[in-house]
Amino acid sequence: FQLNSHLSTLANIHKIYHTLNKLNLTEDVGQDDHQTGSLRSCGSSDCVNKVMPPRKKRRPASGDDLSAKKSRHDSMYRKYDSTRIKTEEEAFSSKRCLEWFYEYAGTDDVVGPEGMEKFCEDIGVEPENVVMLVLAWKLDAQNMGYFTLQEWLKGMTSLQCDTTEKLRNTLDYLRSLLNDSTNFKLIYRYAFDFARQSKYKVINKDQWCNVLEFSRTINLDLSNYDEDGAWPVLLDEFVEWYKDKQMS
Repeated sequence: FQLNSHLSTLANIHKIYHTLNKLNLTEDVGQDDHQTGSLRSCGSSDCVNKVMPPRKKRRPASGDDLSAKKSRHDSMYRKYDSTRIKTEEEAFSSKRCLEWFYEYAGTDDVVGPEGMEKFCEDIGVEPENVVMLVLAWKLDAQNMGYFTLQEWLKGMTSLQCDTTEKLRNTLDYLRSLLNDSTNFKLIYRYAFDFARQSKYKVINKDQWCNVLEFSRTINLDLSNYDEDGAWPVLLDEFVEWYKDKQMS
C-alpha cells in the first residue's frame, strides 16, 4: 500500500485526538431562583373592628348552576385532553419508532445506503460526520451503511427517540460521549470492527489500538517518543516519516 498516505492518516488521527482533549463542551447549569411570598397579618384589635356581619349568599338559579358546572367541566376536560396529548407526544412509542424506520427502509427490514442518505439529510448530518459513528455504536450496527430493524428498535429505544426531531435533539448528547475517555476508547475500538469489511485492510486490531495509545501519550511534536520503546514498527515508521516531513 501507499505508505505515505497511511502515515499521513495517522498524523491526522494524532492531531484530532489532541484537539478533542482541548475542547470543553460542558457548562455549568445553574438552578432557577425561587421567589417566596410573605403574608401580612393584622393586629387582633384591628381585625375585630373590621369584622363585618356575614352576608347571605344568593342561591344561583337552576340554569345558572348548570351552566357553571358545564363550564367548569369543559375547562377541566380541555386541560386534561391537552396534557394527555402532550404526554403521548413526549413519551417513547415503539409503534411510532417502527413507522419511522420504514420511512427509510421502504419494504425491507434494513435501512440501506439510499435510505441512509435520506436519513442523514433529515437529521441534518453529513454521512461522514463522526456523530454517525457514535450513533452506529449506540445502535450496535454490524455493517457500515446499514441499520437493521432489530438494531434500530433496540438502539432508538435506549436513546428514547422515535422521531426525527427527537434524534436531532439528541445529537449534542451523542457528540458529548466522545469527551469521556472510556466511551471514546469503546467507540474507537468499535470503529475498527465496524469498518473491517472494507476492502482496505491496512492495519490489524492490535496496531489500531496502539495508535490510540500513541495519540494519548505522545506529544504533538513527538518530543517524548522513545524509539527504543515497545511501539510497533508501523509507528516507528510514522515517527520517522513525520520528522523528515517537518525538516523538509
